[in-house]
Amino acid sequence: MDFFLEVLIAGLLSGVMYSLVALGFVLIFKASGVFNFAQGTMVLFAALAFVSLLESGINFWISMLLTFGIMVLLGLAIERVVLRPLINQSPITLLMVTIGLSFFLEGLAQALFGNQVHALDLGISDDPIFLADYWENAPDILISSFDIFAALTAGLLVAVLALFFNKTKHGRALRAVSDDPAAAQSVGIPLQHVTALVWAVAGFVALVAGLLWGSRLGVQFALSVIALKALPVLIIGGFTSITGAIVGGLLIGASEKLAELYVGEWFGIGGIENWFPYVLALVFLLFRPNGLFGESRINRV
Repeated sequence: MDFFLEVLIAGLLSGVMYSLVALGFVLIFKASGVFNFAQGTMVLFAALAFVSLLESGINFWISMLLTFGIMVLLGLAIERVVLRPLINQSPITLLMVTIGLSFFLEGLAQALFGNQVHALDLGISDDPIFLADYWENAPDILISSFDIFAALTAGLLVAVLALFFNKTKHGRALRAVSDDPAAAQSVGIPLQHVTALVWAVAGFVALVAGLLWGSRLGVQFALSVIALKALPVLIIGGFTSITGAIVGGLLIGASEKLAELYVGEWFGIGGIENWFPYVLALVFLLFRPNGLFGESRINRV
C-alpha cells in the first residue's frame, strides 16, 4: 500500500507539470478559439533564452526579468503579426498557421541559441523527502522535493490567474470575450487588446513551464514535444477550463505512472506511460468529448 501511495503521489506531482503547459493552450483557446500548437515551442524558447542569458554571465534574477520581457514581446508579436491578419479565418487555417509557427520558432531558437543541450540549475533540491520524518503517522513513502516545489509553483500560478480573471477589469473583459465576442465588442471591449494580453500571459506561463521542465530534463529541443503530452490533458479537462487543465494534468500524471507499474507488470511490457494518456483521452472523446469542465457549444444554422 505504501508503494502504491508513493507512485500515486509522484504521478500527481508530475501531472502538475503537464498542467503548466496545458494552461498556455487553455488561455489562448478560451480567449480567441485558436489552438496554439506552438505553445510547446514557446516553452522551449523560454528555457533556451533564460539559460543562454544565464550562461553569458548575467545575474539570475536579471536573466529572469529579461526572459519574461522576451516572452511577453514574443506573445505580442505573434498575435499582432501572425494571427491578427487572420481574424475570421477557419479554425483549421489557424491551426495550420500555429503548426508552421512552431517550426519557425524552433528554427529561430536554434539559430539564436544553438542546438546543444544545456543544464539548468534553479537551485532547487531534488532530494527525496521521507514523509514520516515530518508526520508521525505518515506512511513510509518518499516524495521528490523538486516535485513539491513544482506543484506549489503551479498552484500559485493558478491562484494568480484565477484572481486575474475574476477580480480585475481585464480579466472580466477576457471572460466576456470568451463567452460572446460580438456582444463584448458591442459594449466597447477591444477584442484585439484582450487577445494580445492573453498571448502575453501565455508567454509568461511558457516561461514558468520552460524553467521547471528545463531544470528537470535539461534544456533541449525535446522539450517542445511536451506539447504532445498536454493534448490528452486538454481533452480530459476541457479546452476552455483552467480548472480542467489542472484536473486533467493530475489524472494523466497519476494514471500513466500507475499504468506503467501495474499494467506493465501484468502484461510484461514497458513504455506504457508514453502512450497510455492518449488511450485515456480517446475514451473521453468517445463518452465525454467536451472534457470534464469543457463548455458545450451549440452552432445554430
